[in-house]
Amino acid sequence: MFKPAERPILPEGEHVRITVETVHKRTPQDILKLAAQVYEGLSPSDVDDVEEMARHRPFFSDDPR
Repeated sequence: MFKPAERPILPEGEHVRITVETVHKRTPQDILKLAAQVYEGLSPSDVDDVEEMARHRPFFSDDPR
């Protein structure tokens, strides 16, 4: 039985297709590999620019600055 967390916006009696996929739990090593890919192919100047932008972004807050 499909029990959505929120009521989907569908007409009554609508036929749908549901796909179930398992979620791959990432290891710390997987996360480090993904993080390293951020800089692949960038020049040192580009890396500096990315890091400067990141320093001014509130990634872990609700502040939309």
